[in-house]
Amino acid sequence: MSTEETHVPDAERKKDTISLDRHSPRYRIDFEQLADEFHAKCPVAWNETHGGYWFASGNKELFDVARRADVLSNDNDISGTKRGYVGISIPHVRDPERRTRGGFLEMDPPEQRYYRQALNPYLSPAAVARWKPVVEELTRACLDEVIETGRIDFVDDLANVVPAVLTLAMLGMPLKHWEIYCEPTHASVYTPPDSPDYPRVQQLSLQMGMHMMQTIHEIRANPRPGLINELVTVEINGYRPDDMEILGVVMLLIGGGFDTTTALTAHSLEWLSEHPDQRERLSRERETLLDSATEEFLRFYTPAVGDGRTISQDCEINGTRFKEGERLWLSWAMANRDEKVFPDPHTIHLDRTGNRHSSFGLGIHRCIGSNVARAIFKIMLTAVLDRMPDYVCTPGGAVHYDTTGVINGMKNLPATFTPGRRLGAGLAETIDRMQRICDEQRLAEPVTVRAARAELD
Repeated sequence: MSTEETHVPDAERKKDTISLDRHSPRYRIDFEQLADEFHAKCPVAWNETHGGYWFASGNKELFDVARRADVLSNDNDISGTKRGYVGISIPHVRDPERRTRGGFLEMDPPEQRYYRQALNPYLSPAAVARWKPVVEELTRACLDEVIETGRIDFVDDLANVVPAVLTLAMLGMPLKHWEIYCEPTHASVYTPPDSPDYPRVQQLSLQMGMHMMQTIHEIRANPRPGLINELVTVEINGYRPDDMEILGVVMLLIGGGFDTTTALTAHSLEWLSEHPDQRERLSRERETLLDSATEEFLRFYTPAVGDGRTISQDCEINGTRFKEGERLWLSWAMANRDEKVFPDPHTIHLDRTGNRHSSFGLGIHRCIGSNVARAIFKIMLTAVLDRMPDYVCTPGGAVHYDTTGVINGMKNLPATFTPGRRLGAGLAETIDRMQRICDEQRLAEPVTVRAARAELD
């Protein structure tokens, strides 16, 4: 790039300007209208809110920039020893008490690459397949808890529970502790700082962090299979991570394992209730339709709506001139609604083909847990279709997150259905049984050590 190009006035560089607070209710309520407007007028624009940052919403534009790891940084320089970048959250609030960063999602290569290489044997398709019998049994137990009543809250009674228990199992933690982590993990996302409930949620999050740190210490002293044991023994680019760095990685895995799958499942079940003909079709044609339907729900509801980056060097991409140090938001959710790539983008088509959505991100930071999310979602969804085929979500009962600037989630989704019969033990007893199976069969070992599926007695 020439010297003249690097000194283009900001007014010219930022000629396409918007003013959108992603953390306001408007972003959720007017999302489709905003997406159409941005795609037509400014697929990459300067957003004046939260200190100013670039906002990429167009599918091609986002694809081209998101894959440029050479000019983008995820780093959160909490020690102040690097370039002062602030991670992936926009806005970023520098908390002097916060000594952790968001795991390897807030790292750049080579550290980020070493972490992914270490954890892949636990999260690959083959590794996830080992857990399917456990997920099926947990799902069965959740539905059995309510099957005789004819009432369920798909969030509280199912979609919150199964991903949480499985995540702890893969981490190598006691499964019964899922409740310690469930509420603060979800509430920390949907509770804004000005909420009267915010101090309580902060306290829950603090207690969760202290409990996790204690667990890390215990596993370091008494190793047991799982992701945490990998983290306390791994070498990352010539060093062993300390407890605070491990804590950040574990919290990343918990956040990614809990809230996103919950959000996808709840939204999909709500839509299927509103379209009973499509629900019946999906159930009838699941052998050929389930995979494409899963990708379409991922595209349409994009649980993790976007990620922030810092521009790490002056550059020009597709005519937009970026300067080092500027912030950028990659809107996976809006890119997934670009009609140039997805015909009829604001409508769900269960049989959509060529569905190249970006719901798991793009480039080197693509979601490492995508195999887990798909597997859990399909098991929970098909179990509901089989055991509650006539369910109807309570009109006006769904409680969506007030704002969706981080996760497009749901707090509650009550429904009614024709009561059925239990098939087995309740949730608490089933969790105890799954704990024994995890321990005896060492299910949390990497797939390179144990490849066999779980065997349920």
